[in-house]
Amino acid sequence: MHDPNCIFCKIIAGTIPSNTLYEDDGVVAFHDINPAAPVHFLLVPKRHIATLAAVEPGDQALLGKMLALVPRLAEQLGCGDGFKTVINTGPNGGQEVYHLHLHVLGGPRPWKRATI
Repeated sequence: MHDPNCIFCKIIAGTIPSNTLYEDDGVVAFHDINPAAPVHFLLVPKRHIATLAAVEPGDQALLGKMLALVPRLAEQLGCGDGFKTVINTGPNGGQEVYHLHLHVLGGPRPWKRATI
């Protein structure tokens, strides 16, 4: 399934350029255009799934594949000492693009609080 109005579907189709890190028949990973950390990339399924809440039992292998790729890609980008993964879901979950995507953030932690 493909949504012609979805920015991620357009990136997957190649009509919008991206800095691609990884691609296979089911997923694509690319650098976030507005990074929140020194390393910030997105991992998205090629099939349009609007949100994590919309996945079905048949999507288990796809989700497992996505999660298994994260450490490998993070390591390639120098995040062997750790990274953060985030999936925003729905309006109250902070989702802005309605195509399932997993954020991976690494490097010095901009989200780290000062120690009190």
